[in-house]
Amino acid sequence: MAKGLGKGINALFPGETINEADKVNQISVGEIRTNPYQPRKIFDQAALEELAESIKEHGILQPIVVRKAGEKFELVVGERRFRAAKLIKLKEVPAIIKELTDQQMMELAILENLQREDLTPIEEAEAYQKLMEALNLTQEQLAFRLGKSRPHIANHVRLLALPQNVRKLISDKELSMGHGRTLLGLRSKKLIPETAEKVVKENLNVRQLENLVQRLNEDVPRETIEKKKDIFIEEKQSELRDRFGTNVQIKKNKNKGKIEIEFFSEDDLERILELLS
Repeated sequence: MAKGLGKGINALFPGETINEADKVNQISVGEIRTNPYQPRKIFDQAALEELAESIKEHGILQPIVVRKAGEKFELVVGERRFRAAKLIKLKEVPAIIKELTDQQMMELAILENLQREDLTPIEEAEAYQKLMEALNLTQEQLAFRLGKSRPHIANHVRLLALPQNVRKLISDKELSMGHGRTLLGLRSKKLIPETAEKVVKENLNVRQLENLVQRLNEDVPRETIEKKKDIFIEEKQSELRDRFGTNVQIKKNKNKGKIEIEFFSEDDLERILELLS
């Protein structure tokens, strides 16, 4: 889940945050259109109703941010407050008018969503990806400017390599982020959807999925997997997967073995090499 940004919106957009000098205007609700660049498509109705009740009792404590669009206004920041205000049929809302480009509108909408704590891992991943594309940043640069670790950014963005139906399972909380990362360890990517369905149907935890992925990768018939696995090796594999944010296999023979660390791009390889060094 996304936590508040370590360095805030001002780390990416100096001077674009609300300050005491900004004039607060009372604007008619009917003159405001929702943000066309809003990345969040689903709003929790129960949470909106709860916010609406709070607004009814205390008013809107923090103004929304809008920009001029012809004779009307477009919402930039504060969509939940705006929607809640409409629920209780407020005629006007407090708003600060900013001069912003289309790109800045999109970026600020993404950043506002990142500061919320109820984002799904997929929504968070999509937000990071859009910011990197919009601002032409690498994962390392984005991590620095948001006050997050590079593995945190990388582990989320990697989820976008999953098929759409599997991403939906994560968004719907039927699969965890750990499940998603483990599924990416399948060598045969065409097996990901059916394996994900098996996880949901049989309620497999991440450790059980890791074992299943290893069996599928080794292409060993299920009936031959009755030997007791080396507990130490299994634990170390799990620790390394968590550390590197990717599939790791420890293959051990009598007196020797090897460790295989999977990567999916040059950027992903660079991330792993940095962790190794």
